[in-house]
Amino acid sequence: MKINVALVTGGFTDESVISLKSAQVIESNLNTDLYNVYKIIITVDSWYYVDDNAIKHAVDKNAFTLNINDKLIHFDLAFIGLHGTPGEDGKLQGYFDMIGLPYTSCDAATSALTMNKAYSKALVGAINGLYTASSVCLLKNEITEELTKLKYPVFVKPNTGGSSIGMSKVKHEENLQEALEKAFKHDSQVLVEEFIEGREFTIGVYKGRQSTTVLPSTELISSKEFFDFEAKYTPGITEEITPGRMTLEEKERVERIVVDIFKTLNCRGVVRIDYILEKETGHFYFIEVNTVPGQTEGSLIPQQVAAAGLNMREFYTELIDCTLEAVKL
Repeated sequence: MKINVALVTGGFTDESVISLKSAQVIESNLNTDLYNVYKIIITVDSWYYVDDNAIKHAVDKNAFTLNINDKLIHFDLAFIGLHGTPGEDGKLQGYFDMIGLPYTSCDAATSALTMNKAYSKALVGAINGLYTASSVCLLKNEITEELTKLKYPVFVKPNTGGSSIGMSKVKHEENLQEALEKAFKHDSQVLVEEFIEGREFTIGVYKGRQSTTVLPSTELISSKEFFDFEAKYTPGITEEITPGRMTLEEKERVERIVVDIFKTLNCRGVVRIDYILEKETGHFYFIEVNTVPGQTEGSLIPQQVAAAGLNMREFYTELIDCTLEAVKL
């Protein structure tokens, strides 16, 4: 018997457009011999599924079910492809926990904590070989003397945002206020973080059938000041090298550190960890964890899966199998 999979997409933020593109890729690569796939779109106003005849069916939020032509559809699993809130910050995970529906992502606590960049840095700070840039987390309208201790340039970014939306690189103190105002339009907390000069990478880690598995890294070389929204989603702006160029020592050290991050934060499913190898020292500087990483055709996880010698259908099947097996334990 086929498994009913709810592919959850959409969302409440500007990242919803990326979520919908991710869902297209996920849907096209899910094995329809094994799964009945229903793409559930979540917006601020409604949760719904659109059938092949373009008829919209509302989701019953009490049980997360669909009624299609008097047939009640129950789901065996939710495949979360929703970036930002409520799919990446623990809200949707908490809801699924309450109704007893397994899902392919980190749990509610981990999702909420990793969505908060300042909290994430604090939690992983004790990992051997991991460094974090000096930073200050600000509440709206709050100015603290700690800011004066930071060295410029700095990055200013929404503390719980994604896709680098609202982010700025500030080279001089006189430009800080403008950057803060921009970031505060997207969040009630803003992280001001010292710039670390070095090579920027991102790497996928997932819980596979056998163990925690590290995918090949991707080195990011942007023609812009930094890897912002435009650089992430506009072809040609950023050179993406997979596998990233690292020495054997760097590769082994990075893989150990990211597995430690994955385990320390109690991650599940697939996550993407962003980091910098500092120019002068080669030190691993942690940036952030993405617990629902992009899955669009141009996204980094699909590139890394291909570099690992897998195809996306095999990869998604493994994620679903591991999610369902974990429920049985």
